[in-house]
Amino acid sequence: GFMEYGLDRCVFNSSDLNDIEYIYSHYYNMVEYIRFSSSVGKYVGYTEYGVKNAERFNKDASVLARRKAQKETVCKPNIDID
Repeated sequence: GFMEYGLDRCVFNSSDLNDIEYIYSHYYNMVEYIRFSSSVGKYVGYTEYGVKNAERFNKDASVLARRKAQKETVCKPNIDID
């Protein structure tokens, strides 16, 4: 069967929010087709389908704002625990 999933990651060297990179990737059949990175500040597509969706998501300010906020709401609390 086919498998689709999203993955949240936090890459960090310290607990300072400026040193944290939040990455959200979406995969289909183990191939990453779209990614949001807080360092880039927008979605990037890696396949034809991913590029089309990245264009759509990047035009929606509420989608980008929600992803940008994930750095503070997902990464920071979990890094403070670790």
